[in-house]
Formats: sequence, structure tokens, C-alpha cells
Amino acid sequence: MSLHKGKLYWPETIDEPKKYQILDEDVSCDVLIIGGGMAAALCAEELSHTRFKTLVVEKGEVAKGSSSANTGLLQFSNDKMLHEFIEEIGEEKAVRFYKSCLKAVEELQQVAGTLPGETGFIRRPSLYYASTENDVSKLKKEYEALHEHGFEVEYLDSEKIKERFGFEKPAALMTHGDAEVNPNKLIHHLLESAETRGVKVYENTEVTEAGRDGKAYKFTSGDYTIRAEKVIYCTGYETVPYRVKDLADLNRTYAIATNPIADFPEWTYRALIWETKRPYFYMRTTEDGRIIAGGLDEEKMDADVTDEKLERNGSRLINRIKEHFPDYEIQAEYKWCATFGESEDGLPFIGPHPEKEGIFYCLGFGGNGTVYSKLGARLLCEMFHEEHDRELAELLDPGR
Repeated sequence: MSLHKGKLYWPETIDEPKKYQILDEDVSCDVLIIGGGMAAALCAEELSHTRFKTLVVEKGEVAKGSSSANTGLLQFSNDKMLHEFIEEIGEEKAVRFYKSCLKAVEELQQVAGTLPGETGFIRRPSLYYASTENDVSKLKKEYEALHEHGFEVEYLDSEKIKERFGFEKPAALMTHGDAEVNPNKLIHHLLESAETRGVKVYENTEVTEAGRDGKAYKFTSGDYTIRAEKVIYCTGYETVPYRVKDLADLNRTYAIATNPIADFPEWTYRALIWETKRPYFYMRTTEDGRIIAGGLDEEKMDADVTDEKLERNGSRLINRIKEHFPDYEIQAEYKWCATFGESEDGLPFIGPHPEKEGIFYCLGFGGNGTVYSKLGARLLCEMFHEEHDRELAELLDPGR
């Protein structure tokens, strides 16, 4: 499966990405992490602080899959609003999940501050606006739910939006506690940090499960064998477990990065901006003064994406930016499309295989994949120590 197409921005922000070795010997470990993207890197970093001997294997190159097409918005609010979750799964579970996501953003900040290199991690508020007058009532209901449960949130009417951002929308919520990041830099520095504590990382190393060998699972890669007592699949959208296939859809989305501009007048706090319409448009800025924008999601991915379609959708996204900030002199210097997954219930898949003891998943399906992956890395590590939040684990269980 091709996870993305077009000219990606993030890989070009790293001058010489580190190359990792190919597996060239038989090895044994306590935990084998399969995958080389964001979820794998976060799991590796988390486990590097424990007694577990950990290996990471990536069949291609590290950070070259979905993570390189990630737009780097880190939000605790989800595609499904808190009040909608409350109606569907109950108040206690919904609030527990939202607070776990906020905690994950805070933990990402803590981890980023310990890494050996710069990751572009910056705390930002989010502006979530009503696309039409019909959505104002939903935003008011969401404001009440967030405020009641202690989340830092402001309700902005049309005049306040105009005053702070210069464009006109019926209403909006400004939530505090979100962030932005350079996903490629974050992955490489997470793995670099994990390596200093003994984690082994292999790329261009495709593995095949080859049954059990006593208490360990056996995997082969060419002439070599890996034995692991526990396995975490962090394979994202490329290798979806059978159970997850029944509960999730794979779609296509589009994104651009503009030329750098000198200043962002009226873009208060350079907030992350998104809307209530589905599929939604969103945008953020970068450290070097670009605007990253995305949207135009497609539910069907049958047809290949042509260069002409990338150009057309890139122009559409530029027009959407200009609807908000018409005075910016911008064009799309980078245009790409990417595969992304969404679960039916709006929750990621984190936890044990329902039938195979020792097999686990950390699959951050949804718009908040990096946040989910950090949440998942911590939850799985706690599971391995048998001291995890059992209610949260039940909510995110891949076998649900």
C-alpha cells in the first residue's frame, strides 16, 4: 500500500537523517516493536527507561511511512467532541479519555525537552470554529462539557473572533493545552535517545512471524531470527490486524506547506485552526514561517492520485487559507496526499491481542495519531508492569 504521494515537507527539514543497520544476526529481546514511525519511536523511548530489553524493526526506512506525511498538530480535542463521546459512551469514560489525551500532550512536552535534538515542539492553543450558524449550538454544548470538567476553554462570539483573528465566523472555542511538532525530527530524536539506553533499531528489516519457541514468539528476517517474549505492532495503516479492519476505515487526505512568510498579523498566538464541518479544513504555522493546511478528505481510495489532482487540491487549500487571511502572499511549495485511518467509535486501538498472549497493538487511528501513540506507549508500558488504568485499557482494547 502506498501511504502517501507528492512532495513532502518534513523530510526536507532534516539534512542527513540517521541510517539504521539491517538485522545481521540472531537476536533475543523482551519486547519487539514492529514499525518505524511515531508509535514505534514513542514506545521505544518509553520502554528504554525500564528493565525490558527492546528491539525496533522497520521493513523500510525509519520515519518514511505515514509519519512523514503527518501535519504535526497535537490536540487533546478529538474529531468527535467531548459531549458527543459523553452521549455515546458515558460521562466517566468520555472524560477519562479526553483527560488522558491532554496528559499525553503534556508528556510529549516533557519528553521533547529531554531529547538530544530540536523537535519543533511548541505549545499552542487551538481555535475550533463553527463552519456555519447551524453548528453554533454544538459549540456551546461542547464549551459547557469542557468547562464543567476542568478543561481550559474560552467561548468566542463572532466579534471576538474578528478582533483576534481578523476573519468572520459565527462562533468558536479556544482551547488551551495543545501543541505543534516536527514529526520527523521527533521520531529520529526519540530513537536516538532510546538507543543511548540500550534499545536496538533496525531498518530495511522486514520480519515474518514464525510461531512460538517456548515462551517466546519467533520472527524471521532473511537468514536471521528474532525471539521476543512480547511484541508490539506499531504498523499504522499499512498492516491492519484482522479485528481492526472490521472497526476502522482507511481514507485519503490532502495537505500543503506554503512558502515562508515574514509575519502573521492577526493570527493570534499562531493557534492551530480547525472547523466543525466534516471533513474539516485545518491549518497551522511552522518554525520557518510556512503555513501547513490540510483537508479535502476522501472516503474512497480506489483511483490513483494524479499530479493534476494534487495541483488542483493544492490550489483549493491555498484558497481556503486566503478565505481566512486574504493578504498573505502564498503559494503551495509542497503538496501531498496521504492515507489515514479512522475508527468507527473515534478511539484508537491500544492493548493486547484478544487471543494471542504477549501480542500487543499501538495503533493511533484518528486525527490525533501522535497523541494517541504517546498515550498508548505509556499504557502499554504500565500493562507490562501490571499497574495500568484498567478502565482506560478496556475502552481502547483492540478486541472491543
